[in-house]
Amino acid sequence: MEISTLATLNAAKRDRLGAVLVSDLDTGVSQLITEDQVATDALGQEIRARLLSGKSGTAEIAGKSLFLNVHLPPPRIVVIGAVHISQALAPMAALSGFAVTIIDPRTAFATPERFAGIDLRADWPDEVFAGMPLDRYSAMVAVTHDPKIDDPGLIAALQARCFYVGALGSRKTHAKRVERLIAGGLDAETIAAIRAPIGIDIGAASPAEIAVAILADVIQSLRRRSVGAASGSHEASP
Repeated sequence: MEISTLATLNAAKRDRLGAVLVSDLDTGVSQLITEDQVATDALGQEIRARLLSGKSGTAEIAGKSLFLNVHLPPPRIVVIGAVHISQALAPMAALSGFAVTIIDPRTAFATPERFAGIDLRADWPDEVFAGMPLDRYSAMVAVTHDPKIDDPGLIAALQARCFYVGALGSRKTHAKRVERLIAGGLDAETIAAIRAPIGIDIGAASPAEIAVAILADVIQSLRRRSVGAASGSHEASP
């Protein structure tokens, strides 16, 4: 690999930007393509599919035998609320390959005993995000039912173009949430990206079942997100 290519790859990793190193197996020539450079040609379509699946491999394109080596930032799930749903969601998400952070300023809930081995922050969301910026490989899950705690997390996630933003609550609760966010300066199109009620509709009832529905929704959003220079913050249509 050329030194300049390695430097570009390291910069992409530092900026949590997906990239694919395309190597011609006949000539040995390599080209690094970051996710904001994906074209619309056949190679671009293959790179887009690789970025979504995260799987490296060979491909025959335009008479060339290529190896596509995929480099993706580790996806993460940030949960606002150290509640029962979070206790079920955190281990399942970690098992699925996500880095998990639980944020809740209520120290009666955010205890190490309830979240052993999990990155637990007993602080307000704004305080946490000052040192841990969100990005498009982050998912936001807000489950406290408390606007003072949930809303700052949702606003930060929307502004950071997280690939998933979801909030617990009924449609009536969400309607009030929308009113607050509009009053806070967000436009309706941006707010429409919030998944509310959160999670895939599987008829979930218990905290563990709701956690399953949320995690499935997050995974679907990650694998179907928009990729490319014109990509937005949220997933493409199935």
